[in-house]
Amino acid sequence: MSQQLLAKSICVFAILFSAGSASADMSLSQSNAPRAILDAELIQLFGQERAAFSAVDPEQFTRLQNVPQPRSRPSSVKEFSYSREYLATLPTAKGDAQWRCLSEALYFEARGESVRGQFAVAEVILNRVDSVSYPSTICRVIHQGTGKLNRCQFTYTCDGISDRVNERDAWNRVSKIAHIMLTGKARELTSGATHYHTKAVNPRWARVFPRTTTIGAHHFYRQPVRTASNS
Repeated sequence: MSQQLLAKSICVFAILFSAGSASADMSLSQSNAPRAILDAELIQLFGQERAAFSAVDPEQFTRLQNVPQPRSRPSSVKEFSYSREYLATLPTAKGDAQWRCLSEALYFEARGESVRGQFAVAEVILNRVDSVSYPSTICRVIHQGTGKLNRCQFTYTCDGISDRVNERDAWNRVSKIAHIMLTGKARELTSGATHYHTKAVNPRWARVFPRTTTIGAHHFYRQPVRTASNS
């Protein structure tokens, strides 16, 4: 007997018993042969089942077969995507001084890049924070060398241009990216890169640093272990 048929039979018996229907007692054979006992039990069971099915109203039996399936609830979790569309679904980002520094670096260094490229720049900054070769906070990493000739690590900190945020939409995007990265998103784009440069330039260190990837207008590199931190 299939599990489905057995389940339906149990439902039918339950209806009959609840309505006060009589059920014949099973009188088991006292034979010592297990197969004979099993055959007798099956014959009685099938006979009772046929009687039960014939006693059930056809419409009620149809209802028993059409058991409603549970409805699946739509997921409220937004799947991550390197896209402006995904970022637009997120609330306005806010944070502390480190979040502000990271947001500003992304805005002034990479606001013209794709979302993926902006995440990649954020990875470089955070990889430096984790490296013993660089300062241990985001703000100090970004402003390392600022004010010293040819020592700026990030161009916007010493290019002489006013650091004013004029593109509000671009700021909203990069501030969300900074928040996502600071809340622990995996760094999966640059393979541990600590440096990058635009395709328009060719710095000397790029000849010896292993390139890890290229995203948009930037090449990304990982600093060799025995190389000094100066770029």
